[in-house]
Amino acid sequence: MRNRVSRRAGHAVIIIMTIFGMMLTGCSQKEAPSNAGEKQTQPPIKIAVVGSHSGDLASYGIPSARAAQLVVDQRNAACGINGRRIELLVEDDVCKPEIAANSATKVVGEGAQAVLGHICSGATKAALGIYKESRLVTISPSATNPALTQSGDYPNFFRTIASDDAQARLEVDFVLGHLKAQKIAVLHDKGDYGKGLAEFAKGFIEADPRGEVVLYEGITPGAVDYSAVVNKIHQSGAQAVIYGGYHPEASKIVAQMRKKAMAIPFVSDDGVKDDTFIKVAGEFAEGVYATGPVDTTHNPIAIEAVKAHKAKYGEDPGAFFLNAYAATLALVNAFEKSCATDYDALVKALRTEWVATPLGIIRFDERGDAIGVGFAMYQVQNGKYVEIK
Repeated sequence: MRNRVSRRAGHAVIIIMTIFGMMLTGCSQKEAPSNAGEKQTQPPIKIAVVGSHSGDLASYGIPSARAAQLVVDQRNAACGINGRRIELLVEDDVCKPEIAANSATKVVGEGAQAVLGHICSGATKAALGIYKESRLVTISPSATNPALTQSGDYPNFFRTIASDDAQARLEVDFVLGHLKAQKIAVLHDKGDYGKGLAEFAKGFIEADPRGEVVLYEGITPGAVDYSAVVNKIHQSGAQAVIYGGYHPEASKIVAQMRKKAMAIPFVSDDGVKDDTFIKVAGEFAEGVYATGPVDTTHNPIAIEAVKAHKAKYGEDPGAFFLNAYAATLALVNAFEKSCATDYDALVKALRTEWVATPLGIIRFDERGDAIGVGFAMYQVQNGKYVEIK
């Protein structure tokens, strides 16, 4: 096993150097003759990038769109995919299911041949039926709801992030084992993502003799005041909170807890592990725990990806950037290795062809989950998320 991993790591470096060599030399597109005997450029391969590019959750969608653009820019500079240029069709779904369905219909009509997205689990679920009917491969960098792959309803769906059951398992083990808390309040935002994660956490706690769920409560997203649920947490005698949802609500709940001198640990998910949460929650973010993708910033492809982002956009990339970069590389690899754009060929390539990415050398299992991708626990320390070893 160790030798196999070493060979894969070596292959990753070779692939990086090969890509960069191609970028330096460049080349023109392959061309096919027309009926008139003249040469005609082949049509581009169209990849849709759909996610939250505006609104409260834009800090999740924009990094993914930028990741796709960086990969495509590099590949187009190196002859694209088998001589065909790549064109991105970028659509904003604001992480809302009703808008996501419309966005999916639009990119299908524009001739998308694969989809990078969506970002939120609810929006992803709303769009997947449309993509399935159109036989479009879809890869999300961040939609973690387990049913998206485990139900078997969406054979066209893949993701470069582990599912919520793995995330909830880590959170519960951390709270019960590391923090030694016994009485747990479990909250969620009633959405597919947040509630799904909370249900797993609740089930894991109830099955463990070390813990007890003393409060299980859904909150209303977008509310200004969460004092009612904060009071319930206090009255329940909870020794820790596990929250399933996104950073806008989490920042308000944490702030109101701390203002009432409630210092119990607050543990959340990758919907909260974002610098925007720290900026909004301010001093109250300090000490908050959140699960997120395992840190792969020392991966050579990750280093180059982050460097390219800083050069183009003048700042560090945000949440799910590396997951989206990996998803785009996986799509490009599938098109390239299959020498085709049809659904069956792409699915086969995604499941059988390994590809070097910022997350490591990956492929996808029969359900659509990326092999070798997992979660880690982080804590806000001195205004930054730091991985807990």
